[in-house]
Amino acid sequence: MKILISADMEGATGVTWPADVLPGTPQWERCRHLFTSDVSAAVTGFFDGGADEVLINEAHWSMRNLLLEELDERAAMLTGKHKSLSMVEGVQHGDVDGIAFVGYHTGAGTEGVLAHTYLANSITGVWVDGVPASEGRLNSLVVAEYGVPVVLVTGDDRTCEDAKGYAPEARSVAVKDYVSRYAAVCRTPARTAADIRAAAREAAALAVRHEPVQAGPFTVELEFDAEHLVGAATAVPGVEHSGVRRVAYTSPDMYEGIRCFKAVTTLVSAAVEEQYG
Repeated sequence: MKILISADMEGATGVTWPADVLPGTPQWERCRHLFTSDVSAAVTGFFDGGADEVLINEAHWSMRNLLLEELDERAAMLTGKHKSLSMVEGVQHGDVDGIAFVGYHTGAGTEGVLAHTYLANSITGVWVDGVPASEGRLNSLVVAEYGVPVVLVTGDDRTCEDAKGYAPEARSVAVKDYVSRYAAVCRTPARTAADIRAAAREAAALAVRHEPVQAGPFTVELEFDAEHLVGAATAVPGVEHSGVRRVAYTSPDMYEGIRCFKAVTTLVSAAVEEQYG
């Protein structure tokens, strides 16, 4: 049994505001230990449940946040940027039986601690075929095309609720309860590590590959906080102006859909000006 862990940071234990997740800040240095604790607990739990191999794919910001030396020694870690499938890199090789979304968060424009989709700001909403789509939902559609089930989701309580919509069978662990985008009631790392380990042990039983799901084509729509970002996004072939501060595109599958999403967000990010956005 091989498990892939897609590890994001905004949904980690104790994380509540931007400095906690921005590389180079003192708070980020502190929260890296909390983030690593969550991920290592998931690794240990999956091995408790019978996994033979666990690969961690770093999925936050620089994708160089986890502390390798503090992880369960049985794990392997894929770290660094410029990966074909970004947050779920590794799922495409045909040897992954289940995937865990650890440290995840809710989508742009919704309630949740540090809620966003790919970009910290600028994007105010994302929809797939008219359904609001967090990073978790987007990534779940990608991995389904490889027959890989989402078996575990950790983050705040709103993230766990969101996961019921795209991975209803998955185990979930709320490490904090949402108060505002920058405030939460947090559990201690000792408690969350125990909860994540126990949930991962149970989730291992759900790690059974199924037939790939070919549900496309998919229409993806994004809404921005400024109209000039529409111009940046529509520089990508196939992306069209679809409404006030909105663009949309249709892809035959989510492999192409997520790659187009990456291209759009890269151009939009480059078009954002300091202070005014």
